[in-house]
Amino acid sequence: MSNNAPIGVFDSGIGGLTVVKELIELMPGEEYIYFGDTARMPYGPRPAEQILEFMHQILQFFAEKQVKMAVVACNTMTALGIDMARQHYPFPLVGVNAGVDLALSVSPGKNFGVIATQATIASGKHAKVALEKDKEVSVYSQACPKLVPLIENEQIEGSQIESAVAEYLLPMKQAGVESIILGCTHYPFVSSVIEKIVGRDIVLVNPARETAMDAYRILQEQNCLSTKGQGKVRLCFSADVEQAKKMAGYMLDTRQVDFELVNLQK
Repeated sequence: MSNNAPIGVFDSGIGGLTVVKELIELMPGEEYIYFGDTARMPYGPRPAEQILEFMHQILQFFAEKQVKMAVVACNTMTALGIDMARQHYPFPLVGVNAGVDLALSVSPGKNFGVIATQATIASGKHAKVALEKDKEVSVYSQACPKLVPLIENEQIEGSQIESAVAEYLLPMKQAGVESIILGCTHYPFVSSVIEKIVGRDIVLVNPARETAMDAYRILQEQNCLSTKGQGKVRLCFSADVEQAKKMAGYMLDTRQVDFELVNLQK
């Protein structure tokens, strides 16, 4: 496969753009195709079988585009399906970095929180990884079902999102966590709100950068980094492209970005 083949990145909606941002900063010469399944978000409350079906539809789309790698920029799909998906596709898959190493490094008391979708929390992914690294760690896990729909609808500031964040995170703060892993790629959109609610003494861990680094290391090891100076970015969504454009503007310079409506349910 060509070194200049695109990298596919996908999520249930616009949240994965936080990973795209980090990938572009780290590897500006790469070509990126992003798919956000805005027609069917949120994934968190859906049955695991349905989430896996959607994931395979997206990966088939990327296979047709002949990507050299797919980055699963969604904690829910990473937790539920990445191991199985790796057995079915010819390109490497990179899941969202759990962020546990970083959380432990900034939590001297080994007490940190994780906020994520219902499906990710139910999978127990973060607590399992943490306990494998340190048996004395204490993990406070909290599902936040209200956050993704609010963020997708551009409610990234104001009383509504502040109320939802306070509902989920104030008990975590009272429990004495030292850091909080943003276990959904949507959550960096509201990191300033989270910081306002819990205070700056609690460190927010955004695994997007580590995820981009994981992708970089694999491409470097396989000698598959792009030889171009500047790559193209194509953002595909299954619904509400105009709304997605607005949200993309919070993360990326969209002047040279192509937007496209893509229906995978045909």
